[in-house]
Formats: sequence, structure tokens, C-alpha cells
Amino acid sequence: QVQLVESGGGLVQAGGSLRLSCAASGLTFIDHAMGWFRQAPGKEREFVAVISEYGSYTDYADSVKGRFTISRDNPKNTVSLQMNMLRPEDTAVYYCAAGPRSRGALLPKVSDAYDYWGQGTQATVSS
Repeated sequence: QVQLVESGGGLVQAGGSLRLSCAASGLTFIDHAMGWFRQAPGKEREFVAVISEYGSYTDYADSVKGRFTISRDNPKNTVSLQMNMLRPEDTAVYYCAAGPRSRGALLPKVSDAYDYWGQGTQATVSS
């Protein structure tokens, strides 16, 4: 059974930081690009960040570029999202997802491209 288990969510003040982690099992981790998405109440799920299989390429939503960093540790089958300079509008449920193989620098950025999803972890940023 494929499982993606997220951790690291919580409550933080504006300007603060959170580090989200996702532990994968039941799949060959290095065969998948890995992504983070988020969904705020009443809004559609949106792309946040993606990283290629060996970490050679990354991409970010414009709204988080320069503040968030995605990384992966393949020997540990984990992917992380370091979130700095957080804003209230970053408040959402954050989801880890396992996607297809990337095509060089071409990375999946739409929800439908991803095969497996974590349960989500809540990040709340207070003003």
C-alpha cells in the first residue's frame, strides 16, 4: 500500500517559519517527481512546489517563490517544504503528492498529473 504521511504543520505568527515533511512508503520513491499542493477553505487546490526525481530541478508557484524551498532525501524516502516569511494567506491544508517521472526540467504542476496523495497537514499563519 502506498502511503504518504505528512508532518510539521501547526500555528505560526506572520513572518515565522514552518518545515513540512512527507514520508513515503509502498512505492519506488526515486521513480517519482514529488510535489506540494495546498487548499484553503472555499478555494481550489493549488500548486505550491515540485522537485524532480534526483533533485536536479525545482519549480514554485509565484506566490511562494523566494520564501519556500522544496527538497528531498531519497535514502530516507522523504520530501520536505521549508516555509519562511509566512503570511496569513499561506494558511491552508498542505498536501504531499507523488507524481510521474519528470521530463528533464519539465515538471508536473497540475493536480491531475499526480498519482498518490497524503492526508494533508494544516498550516495556520496568524496576523
